Amino acid sequence: MSQVVCVACGAGNRLPEDRDPLSAKCGRCKSLLFTGGPTAVTGADLDRHRRLTKGTALLLDVWAPWCGPCVSMAPAFAAAARQLEPTMRLLKLDSEAEPAAAGALNVSSIPTLVLYRDGQIVARQTGAMTAPQIVDWARRALV
Repeated sequence: MSQVVCVACGAGNRLPEDRDPLSAKCGRCKSLLFTGGPTAVTGADLDRHRRLTKGTALLLDVWAPWCGPCVSMAPAFAAAARQLEPTMRLLKLDSEAEPAAAGALNVSSIPTLVLYRDGQIVARQTGAMTAPQIVDWARRALV
């Protein structure tokens, strides 16, 4: 059984293996658990996702609004979310608004993608990518 964090209220939710995760709703607020797009997070949100998410990988995009490659990659990251959910939860961390969280990840260049499995970093990639490149990289990194 996997567990994910509701992006609307932050509650941890178990996902039974015999149910369709794309139609799963939060036990607390009744929002859909998977929205088909990336979710903006703060450093505290990221910590919560890392602690509570089990059996679903987390793919984090560390970006900044002033970064041209970051802004140009945003539609590709959103398209990748539609392909990767529900096996991965895609998150976005604004390094400008959350410098401590970006610093804790040792991000020195953006955009940077960080892939987590069970709360641990398993892969990292720097530089803008297309949606197919993001999907391919993330899937290969989890093998």
